[in-house]
Amino acid sequence: MLRPKEVVCKWVDAFNNHDVEAITGLYHEDATNHQVANEPVVGKEAIRAMFTDEFAIADMTCIVENIFEDGQWAILEWKDPLGLRGCGFFHIINGKILFQRGYWDKLSFLKQRNLPIE
Repeated sequence: MLRPKEVVCKWVDAFNNHDVEAITGLYHEDATNHQVANEPVVGKEAIRAMFTDEFAIADMTCIVENIFEDGQWAILEWKDPLGLRGCGFFHIINGKILFQRGYWDKLSFLKQRNLPIE
């Protein structure tokens, strides 16, 4: 069984490879991914659709600054090549992500990539 920190390392690798199947495989069927700038995404299939859409819209790279582990939780502090910074909290049960919450500056993300501001 993978430890929470190991799961997050696999998540980062899948994210950076834009590998939707690999990243989706790290979630429980009824997982929630809540990026606080957006509405929560509930369920593995909805999370798959979210990553499919996001990878099609923007070239995203996660550069790990720190990964902390405490019990069933792992915390990822990251930056991207354009200087955006954020962090993600992952609740990992039986080697899979049950809950994820991310904090980052959505306005800066959209501006840096010349994407429409909602």
